[in-house]
Amino acid sequence: MAAIEKNNPNRKLYKHLTVPGAAGCFYCRSIHSVTEGPFYYCRMCPLFGGFVTMQEGKEAASCTYWDVPGNENVLPPEEMRKRIAAQIAAEEAKEFPDYLPEDADDDAKLCERAIQFAADAHKGDFRKGNHLPYIIHPMEVMMLAAQMTSDADVIAAGALHDVVEDTPYTVEDIRHRFGERIASLVDMESEDKRPDRPKSETWRIRKEESLLHDKDAPIEAKYIMLADKLSNMRATLRDFEKDGHNIWQKFNMKDEAQQEWYYRTVAEVLKELENEPLYREYLDILKKIFG
Repeated sequence: MAAIEKNNPNRKLYKHLTVPGAAGCFYCRSIHSVTEGPFYYCRMCPLFGGFVTMQEGKEAASCTYWDVPGNENVLPPEEMRKRIAAQIAAEEAKEFPDYLPEDADDDAKLCERAIQFAADAHKGDFRKGNHLPYIIHPMEVMMLAAQMTSDADVIAAGALHDVVEDTPYTVEDIRHRFGERIASLVDMESEDKRPDRPKSETWRIRKEESLLHDKDAPIEAKYIMLADKLSNMRATLRDFEKDGHNIWQKFNMKDEAQQEWYYRTVAEVLKELENEPLYREYLDILKKIFG
């Protein structure tokens, strides 16, 4: 890892190589987890610096971020995770690290601050049915939103879109930290979860409410909605290719017909975005999963 000092001499700019371990797993700093398979989440990460070729023909993802110094050598994935976990526990490092240069513009700094806040808010939460930290989803939504718009408020709201719905933070908390416009966009993407009732019992009414609300939402909210649903559908497709129709058993709504109704209705609500490549990708995944 190469290191360049920043203002604080205890923090350096690291170029981290996500070298796979013996089991094919690798450490990803953005989600602070050891994962496996291709570098999918690295490619959807703001830390990602592209692929580098390693010796013996192997490839490793390269990412750059500010962190506290540690072992300057390339460590095995699990050792890297343990080292960073200890630094986070000691409050020497952040859950999601700084990754921008000091001279970055205000819009970029806003988006960095949003994903850092989301990482802290969702800490300890995981995606349905697997061991991957939840932050991979807001991270991907943020990056997908950035493919459709350069509006920093929309991109930041993409990172924050599940904070109110799934963590103890409120819309007022978002408003206090990020302003009225971002808070409003996050609020538009937040379902009333009805925590006093079983999620499977309220699933249909919650989806109907959100679809009715989103139908007349501004284009900025629809960018976030498309990014959110496409991220979910990408994950569903990866599971579907492995496990087939059994994948629905891990969801609150286990009826595949209901899931199909929802995701096809989402496509109708988002038809305003039909010229976006991400919308066409969404339709393609619908065909692959539901026929």
